[in-house]
Amino acid sequence: MPIALKKKYEENIVPKLIKQFEYTNIHQAPKVIKVTINRGLGEASQNAKALEASLSEIAVITGQKPVVTRAKKAIAGFKIRQGMPVGVMVTLRGDRMYSFLERLINLALPRIRDFRGISPKSFDGRGNYTLGVREQLIFPEVEYDSIDQIRGMDISIITTAKNDEEGRALLKEMGMPFRDN
Repeated sequence: MPIALKKKYEENIVPKLIKQFEYTNIHQAPKVIKVTINRGLGEASQNAKALEASLSEIAVITGQKPVVTRAKKAIAGFKIRQGMPVGVMVTLRGDRMYSFLERLINLALPRIRDFRGISPKSFDGRGNYTLGVREQLIFPEVEYDSIDQIRGMDISIITTAKNDEEGRALLKEMGMPFRDN
């Protein structure tokens, strides 16, 4: 099953980027390497149900089982001991990554309330983009009745772009709805 976004990238986006940035080789064109979805759970140390709910939600959204991230150090002020679960994370590559990006761009982002586009300023200087989502309900896979609490997540899109300009051009061509600042 060929993913539409992957096909669009290979057939339309790569030639546009080569022309725009005057690359001499097809492999110089930036591409998305991986997408990581991360959710920090402050209450997971006291509430095991929050951890279970997050694991199942992110598994449904991404189609891949997330990994439980654990505290590296004990922090007395937050009542956290070393090794306690503090979040969940999943890394998507290949077809699952393209499938997730396609659903994020075409289905999830337009469902955000009062959506006017995403900020073009969230690049890290090396062409990678991070997006914070406030609620998991924007994904059509999550049923409203099945959630116990609204939780957000961070979505990082890691590219081979050398700078923010190349990364922004790649994501814009893929259909990412950046707002004009």
